[in-house]
Amino acid sequence: MISPITNKFFKVVSSRSTMMIYSRSVSRSLSTLKSSYNDILVSTHPNLQKETGLSVGMIELNKPKSLNALSDALFDDIIHALKAFDSMEDIGTIVVTGKGKAFAAGADIPEMSAKDFAQAYNSNMFSQWAEICKISKPIIAAVNGFALGGGCELAMMCDIVIASSNARFGQPEVNLGIIPGAGGTQRLVRCVGKSKAMEMILTGEMIDAHRAERDGLISKVVENREDLVQEAIRIGHVIGEKGPMAIRMAKECIMAADEMNLEQGLKYERRNFHALFATKDQKEGMDAFLEKRSPDFKNC
Repeated sequence: MISPITNKFFKVVSSRSTMMIYSRSVSRSLSTLKSSYNDILVSTHPNLQKETGLSVGMIELNKPKSLNALSDALFDDIIHALKAFDSMEDIGTIVVTGKGKAFAAGADIPEMSAKDFAQAYNSNMFSQWAEICKISKPIIAAVNGFALGGGCELAMMCDIVIASSNARFGQPEVNLGIIPGAGGTQRLVRCVGKSKAMEMILTGEMIDAHRAERDGLISKVVENREDLVQEAIRIGHVIGEKGPMAIRMAKECIMAADEMNLEQGLKYERRNFHALFATKDQKEGMDAFLEKRSPDFKNC
């Protein structure tokens, strides 16, 4: 759920305290978020260190009793909130995390077990998960505890993955007589390579956070679990201080790398690089560098 919104202000719910933030522009944008969600908590975290920096939107999976099992309803909430944050001018990045002992321990098995082939095929089960990859702003996964099956796949859909030292990753679907169905066989091999992906998927065994970092599945281990979300927000604030158009174009180019050969990718990168010279933010960024001051980007 999100806190009440008025025309003048809204409450920001953080993991440590409640802050009052005054922003007319963000209040208008927040109208795209639902007044409440059944299965997630939504909050906004401003950059208190730099006035010109963009805020971080946070989505917290809120089904701790089921270890945040990814039901259709929960995923609908995640996608709706991601799209809402993506449309908000004052949000630069989005953090996704889980409440309780798990990031997400997998798909909702009771919900899936009742389906037959016709239902799974005709509904194109899990196809809606691809909507996450259409979000233009960077998504940071802050993984605490278990990220298994669909939970691991959700983390891999994010752009940056950090984890607490107690995190565990795995694709245990073969234990249920099925295979990963939301990108596990495709994204995992791109993250860790064929042999390690084969081992994880064919054995169904979990790996810990430190091995996940060594293998390239995640970018950082945060030893203190309590600091995990704060570190994700800090990274988001650092990104939010950069030129928003440059950030989105950089993400777009990196994502395109999986779909293009090197020659095509280099050309695509150059064209986006050239395009940014038509923006006011490029002029402001270079002027600020030459004048030895902080830039004031306007997303234009």
